[in-house]
Amino acid sequence: MKPKFFTLLLFLLLLTPLVFAQPSRFDNWDKNQDGELSREELPEALRKNFDRVDKNGDGSISREEDAAVGANRNTKGKGKGNNNRPGNSGLPDSIKFIRDLPYADNDNPRQSLDLYLPKDHSAEKPLPLLVFIHGGGWRNGSKDGAGRRLAPFIESGRYAGASIGYRLTDEAVWPSQIHDCKAALRWLRGNAAKYHLDPDRIAVWGTSAGGHLVAMLGVTHNVDGLEGELGSHDNEDSSVQAVINFFGPSELHAMSGYEDYPSTMDHNAPDSPESKLVGGPIQENLKISKNASPISHVSKDDAPTLIVHGTKDPLVPFPQSQNLDKLLDELGVSSTLITVEGAGHGRGFPPRINDLIETFLAHHLLGEETTVSEETLASAP
Repeated sequence: MKPKFFTLLLFLLLLTPLVFAQPSRFDNWDKNQDGELSREELPEALRKNFDRVDKNGDGSISREEDAAVGANRNTKGKGKGNNNRPGNSGLPDSIKFIRDLPYADNDNPRQSLDLYLPKDHSAEKPLPLLVFIHGGGWRNGSKDGAGRRLAPFIESGRYAGASIGYRLTDEAVWPSQIHDCKAALRWLRGNAAKYHLDPDRIAVWGTSAGGHLVAMLGVTHNVDGLEGELGSHDNEDSSVQAVINFFGPSELHAMSGYEDYPSTMDHNAPDSPESKLVGGPIQENLKISKNASPISHVSKDDAPTLIVHGTKDPLVPFPQSQNLDKLLDELGVSSTLITVEGAGHGRGFPPRINDLIETFLAHHLLGEETTVSEETLASAP
């Protein structure tokens, strides 16, 4: 074979994979090219698996979560757990899982909650309760994926856990979402004795839209119009004793107002998550938007709050948490902001975050003296 011909053939062989390379499955589905998959971007036949793949429960699927699906197929059935519910596979056998308890006296599956109880615990007194509220832009997500987040705390035997479902924006607009969450809290208090729960020690934890809802729970105790009248436990209280807010929006109409923290989403668009929540374009519905914004309700009597947010969050700008933390501090409310330098929308959070949550809960629910101080953490790879 002549040298020139051989060189040309080698060049073509090397070039062929580049020329004919096809976009990955992930890239084909990622219609808006934001590097994450929403439920709507998935083929309809696969949407039922969304919550199982969305491991961190933030309402979107990352490349890493998508890639893990194939890897998990090879180990399917090898793990041990006490249920096969999407998002809860592999739940430790030491945890009793009670699913789909209706809290609004109806059969709407969105208006139900799950309980996670330690089968063995040393406490003679009722257990404090850690309640998780899922994210997903108020239009995606479900309560089903909370087990993996709650499990480390339930396994300790020091806490019970719950996961709340709520109506999404394809079914109802604001304030239905907060009405649902408060009704669920009243139900939990009304059934506290039955499940060995302490009604006076309840913390709420949420991510993204769930972070917004737990922040609202922390600042809107007995606010007119936000309690709602759902369920048969209207004699119970909906207050919370501690809030863990992971990158939740705090001022809905200001989400697109940060030049130094640009978002990959047009939050003022008529079809943005915020606009869908308030029932119309966010800037044309400022009264409702402000009513749905935690920062509008802050007072000196609000619940102690732990806020965790990444500085490179492409969906909820970091100043949303900075501003809420600052206002809570100014009014004398215990608020701690944990900054994760370089982290995204729930991506890149280091393992230390769970340690900080444990310390925060131990202080506010168990009365231990150790407290959490504000700090900046480096993002995890």
